[in-house]
Amino acid sequence: MPEQIVSAIVEGGKATPGPPIGPALGPLKVNTKAIVDEINARTKALAGVQVPVKIIVDTAKKTWRIQVGSPPAAALIRKELRLEKGGKEPGHLRVGDLSEEQVWKIAEAKFGGKEQGYFNQIVGTARAMGVSVGKGAVTAEEVAKYEAEVKAKEEAAAVAAAAKAAAQAAAPAAGAAPGAAPAAGAATPATAAPEAKAAAKPEAKKK
Repeated sequence: MPEQIVSAIVEGGKATPGPPIGPALGPLKVNTKAIVDEINARTKALAGVQVPVKIIVDTAKKTWRIQVGSPPAAALIRKELRLEKGGKEPGHLRVGDLSEEQVWKIAEAKFGGKEQGYFNQIVGTARAMGVSVGKGAVTAEEVAKYEAEVKAKEEAAAVAAAAKAAAQAAAPAAGAAPGAAPAAGAATPATAAPEAKAAAKPEAKKK
């Protein structure tokens, strides 16, 4: 049975007959609108999430079947908490918190089942994003503490940079300045050579 596969990533519930689906299905002469409608019906629960889909077309019979892939766990977590992105410094500042019920919900959406291993994977992904589980909402005190830590780090970095710049500026002054006159009594190259020769010449014997 001749088959052709069209793969695409669409926003849940918002696929259109335009690119990338339409142009890929056009040459196969199948009902693009019906395919798009089916994709949207099957992905509407994932609104706002990028979802991978495969459209497998029987080019002889002009029939098709659709496989909806699993979105990344991080995308499902952001959707659940309505986050634009994860935390900049996970472990230092939380950007949100999931209840255990929410973790199970995401695990089922991601893996299609409820198993402890799936639950643990979602928890691991959440922590890497700066999202805790079962600790409650992020407090103003946490945010203030984090901002104070960031400010202290920035000030320390500025002090270190200033000290390094001062050390570099002082380094040339440690040697003799170019073109400086020799210290009093110091031999110059012009006088050093004759003096060295005189010192090396043996003393004349007295008659």
